[in-house]
Amino acid sequence: MNGRTSTENFKRAAARLGIAVVLLGWPAASAGALAAESPQGPQRPSDVTFFAEHDHSAQSQRDQDQAARDHEQAKKDAEQEKRDTEQAKKDAEQERLDRMQELYDEGRGYLDEESYRDAARAFTKLAEMHGAQADAALYWLAYAQNKLGKRDAALSTIAEMKRSYPQSRWTRDAVTLEFEIRQSSGAKANPDAVNDEELKLLALQGLMNSDPQKAAPMVEKVLSGSSSPAVKSKALFVLAQSGTSQAMDILGKVALGQSNPELQRKAVEYLGMFGGDRAKKTLADVYTTTGDASVKSAVLKSYMISGDKQSLFNAAKNEKNDGLRREAIKQLGLVGGESELEQLYRAENSTEVRREILQAFFLAGDAKRLVEAAEGEKDPELRRAAIKNLGLVGGKDAANALQSIYAKETDRSLKEEVLNAYFLQGNSAALVAIARSEKDPGLRKKAVEKLSLIGDKTATDYMMEILQK
Repeated sequence: MNGRTSTENFKRAAARLGIAVVLLGWPAASAGALAAESPQGPQRPSDVTFFAEHDHSAQSQRDQDQAARDHEQAKKDAEQEKRDTEQAKKDAEQERLDRMQELYDEGRGYLDEESYRDAARAFTKLAEMHGAQADAALYWLAYAQNKLGKRDAALSTIAEMKRSYPQSRWTRDAVTLEFEIRQSSGAKANPDAVNDEELKLLALQGLMNSDPQKAAPMVEKVLSGSSSPAVKSKALFVLAQSGTSQAMDILGKVALGQSNPELQRKAVEYLGMFGGDRAKKTLADVYTTTGDASVKSAVLKSYMISGDKQSLFNAAKNEKNDGLRREAIKQLGLVGGESELEQLYRAENSTEVRREILQAFFLAGDAKRLVEAAEGEKDPELRRAAIKNLGLVGGKDAANALQSIYAKETDRSLKEEVLNAYFLQGNSAALVAIARSEKDPGLRKKAVEKLSLIGDKTATDYMMEILQK
């Protein structure tokens, strides 16, 4: 009994010794020497086998654990790469759409300044992009070419527009322009001349100021007649400024699509600016009846201008077009619809849409709900988005929340996002505190990198401190 107990005690001691060898890194010779000094005498072959098997088993388990961690990280990296690729495609498409709108606005600005060559260049580029505004670009290109006296080029451009876009809502304006060009008998236009249309506009504006009831029908006649879109746009603005019921009725007709898309969008915009509560129904009718995404976007902006949270909330809930839905969420943030955004966030399953709502919380300046998402959200991607927006929204509450998140967080990528948020805040004091206390060399380096970009006194003093060590 005593011999068996002694053997068992020896094995337990040997096991502890084997673990010590692994953990403390003792040389094999030292371990052997210690075993040789055991009361049981020199190490037997079975004891050596026991140590070797135990050591091999422990290393094997560590290797398996590391392989599992590597596999999980590789899976996360692949998923993130997929999300990044999809986001890059969306960003590229959005950049393309933004560029097309920029060219359109640029070209129209040149026309207003009577810089027709610059306008022609802008609209040529826009037409070559073959986007949703390509037909409008061709119309305005022909308009600019005619102003420059290039009649043949203008007629060719109109023919191309009618051939390529037979269903375009710019066709009526293009036909009117074509008639005017052919009627001009080759006479070159003088861009500096004040034509009859411009004089009529001045007269309409004066009449609108003195007698809106008489002026409104005359403006409506201009809008439905053969005047150029530029003149119609100015007449529409004159009408909108009067704010009369009659003017709002005419604006409503144009907004519902009785003219080209540009004039329709202008009418929608003016309804938001001047229409008040009585314009809500008209805007709702426009939104539900039009299939033009740019017109719907104009309605959403008008809802924002008029502070119509409920209509934006309805669009954010029910719109099927992802771009328009994101636009509604964004506008809801701009009008301070925090409670509506919170309802959307709780009901939403799409990570992408929820990220858009977090962005809207930033636009609304709602640090409280961003803190809740940054601390409690289960999806790491959404937590990163919330942390980033906390950096953008700024303020004491955001800074305190970021400090708490960094202290508790174990995910290295989220810690890096907190460092980015501190950088966005310009919070050099928080970054210095992390640079001094952080044990992870990589995170400490990241903190110092951010400090080097901020460059204020706190950051500069810490850089000097590092150099003097």
